Amino acid sequence: MENILSKYKDLRDLKTMSNEELYSLAEDIRKLIIDVVSKNGGHLASNLGVVELTIALHKVFNSDFDKIIWDVGHQSYVHKILTGRKDTFHTIRKYKGISGFPKRKESPHDIFEVGHSSTSISAGLGYALSRDIKKEKYSVVSVIGDGAMTAGMAFEALNHAGDTGTSLIVVLNDNEMSISHNVGGLSQYLSKIRTAPTYFKVKEDVVAILNSIPGIGKQVFKTAERAKDSVKYFLVPGMFFEELGFKYLGPIDGHNINDIVRELEIAKKVGGPVLVHVITKKGKGYKPAEENPDKFHGSSPFDISTGKSLKTPVYPSFSDILGDTLIDLAEKDNRIVAITAAMPEGTGLSKYQEKFKNRFFDVGIAEQHGVTLAAGLASNKLKPYFVVYSSFLQRGYDQVLHDVCIQKLPVVFAIDRAGLVGSDGETHHGAFDLSYLSHIPNITIMAPRDKTEFIQMLEFSKDYNEPLAIRYPRGDCYDIIEKNPRTKIELGKAEILAKGKDIALLAIGKMVETGYEVAEKLREQGKDITLINGRFVKPLDEDLIKEVAEGHSLIITLEDNVKAGGFGSCINDLLIENSYSGEILNITLPDVFIEHGSVDELFKQYNMDTQGILNKIYEKISLT
Repeated sequence: MENILSKYKDLRDLKTMSNEELYSLAEDIRKLIIDVVSKNGGHLASNLGVVELTIALHKVFNSDFDKIIWDVGHQSYVHKILTGRKDTFHTIRKYKGISGFPKRKESPHDIFEVGHSSTSISAGLGYALSRDIKKEKYSVVSVIGDGAMTAGMAFEALNHAGDTGTSLIVVLNDNEMSISHNVGGLSQYLSKIRTAPTYFKVKEDVVAILNSIPGIGKQVFKTAERAKDSVKYFLVPGMFFEELGFKYLGPIDGHNINDIVRELEIAKKVGGPVLVHVITKKGKGYKPAEENPDKFHGSSPFDISTGKSLKTPVYPSFSDILGDTLIDLAEKDNRIVAITAAMPEGTGLSKYQEKFKNRFFDVGIAEQHGVTLAAGLASNKLKPYFVVYSSFLQRGYDQVLHDVCIQKLPVVFAIDRAGLVGSDGETHHGAFDLSYLSHIPNITIMAPRDKTEFIQMLEFSKDYNEPLAIRYPRGDCYDIIEKNPRTKIELGKAEILAKGKDIALLAIGKMVETGYEVAEKLREQGKDITLINGRFVKPLDEDLIKEVAEGHSLIITLEDNVKAGGFGSCINDLLIENSYSGEILNITLPDVFIEHGSVDELFKQYNMDTQGILNKIYEKISLT
């Protein structure tokens, strides 16, 4: 059949398509997604798995007024293609292109912005309850994956939604289990029986009759209810959701458009909270992604014919160095345990997991639990390393404060993806970790300048007996200043890389390399530069900073964090307390939610690259 997608204009076309045309559309969409992601990188496996499901959702519902909310949103590529972004889809995740996640500014069909998991049911319930209050008429659909259902927030929302009884459809996209025709047939039959209007009418009549019998009616009804429940637990799948107040439909084949459409139509008519259980296959239609769904969850550009990455790494990543170093430490110290929140591959812990199965814990998408689990392990004299992305640790903030820091427990937070991460955009940049950690008592915060220092910090962490955070960026991990002599890591001590008398540059983490380049450019223009690698954000090297303040009239701080509560802000407080009379220039990420794009493009956009920083310094010097 000819390419259906090339002629597709909008959702009105979808509504009139035949069954055969819908499947051809699905095939065309898969080809487009594979082609674009192979060039741009992105979330491939999850999107290939929901092609038919997304088509069915838009066939049954009208997203001009019905509300479809995607959990996490990394599986929304098909939705974007169907809702007016087909012609711009080639720009996805590119600087100034469309986002890899739902964005309200992009389309009226993106009605809730997401990027972190397990929020869709709460948001959907909010829409449903506000609809009821305002007496509006539309359906609300929350699409959530089985992985996202591991988070407590999802169950908090299910519990509340079931209690309210409002009309809300939750589509559970389950891509972890295979579907059985026998189970599927039985469940579809039971779904029809339990959702048919006659079933509910008979049930209501029986309840009324039993309750009206004097003396014994209510007791008979309670006995019947207990008997009914015991039978249902054996026969009816999804009884857990039924107990929460949801009508359960499924499981159904998530690649059979007819089946999905039928069940969604039923869910629409039933009313009240309904959960539709859909079985899909991650990576569907592209063999390399089907066989390696984890590898193609978040993919760099790749060769379509082989599935092999087009990027050949020259250096290991910080995540790789974390994993290898933790293995080395754990081999010598059986107290060491590692924790991740559904990210063993992304955090570099896969090899550790294989080698130390009984000292590795994947808690699923449950960062709050992960933090407090670490606290419990530390309470019994183990040495837990919670390895987590910066933006995801935000989800466990209270647990860091309440369960770890108040008790001064020796948990190490290995904070990956600190600073800017690139194409995933606002929800994934790690621009706030210094801010949200620096004002918590009892926690020490470090950031390495390069590979050797990162390893040194991890070795330092092993015997440190209080809460400790080590934050490090995404990307290549190498030594930035090969010939520079190394100094031992000491608590709260910075490192002097160069001494001068004109301008002092104090940099932290990734920005030390940029600071080194800036210092070299300034020296070429005759400036005498002091360059300091901060190493510690908390505690600061107060003695060294006071010494620098006495000998320099301009102090510049560099960090890949927002200003408020960051490295520069902490230095400002110290300088003000000590009546520093010189000039201070804090070069930080801006106080905005930064869009998606490559890290280099974004640093240039916000004048955080070498030339941008030099321009800021020149401006400052000319004004002083």
